[in-house]
Amino acid sequence: MQLPILIIISLAEFVLFFFLLRFFSRLRKSETLLVQLSQGQDTLMDKLKTNAELERELMQTFVVRQTELHNLNERLEARTKTLQELLEQAEAISRSPQFLRELILTGKRKGRTSSQLAKATGLSLDEVELILAQAEN
Repeated sequence: MQLPILIIISLAEFVLFFFLLRFFSRLRKSETLLVQLSQGQDTLMDKLKTNAELERELMQTFVVRQTELHNLNERLEARTKTLQELLEQAEAISRSPQFLRELILTGKRKGRTSSQLAKATGLSLDEVELILAQAEN
């Protein structure tokens, strides 16, 4: 009677040994998978740090570019104001009686007709002829 009990216990130990072996092999696989996951997480964290650094650099250059654009805009507005003043001065000069008189006399010397000069200066034909008549005297 002891022999069958001994065989049953041995078989039970063998089955238990098999389950332990299987358990440890699965534990080893789980450990390997856990190490791989940990390495993947480390790689992901490195990539996230790199992306954060790139974003920080991008924001710094964005701020610099915004400042440069603001300065350029101010300079452009100053130049626009200067050009506007120059245009107003040129317009005032081109409408001065002395300038119109010189323009008409120069045009007449170049052989232009009174009607052409009137059209070019924006004066009436009578005004152009009056200026020409005064210049002849």
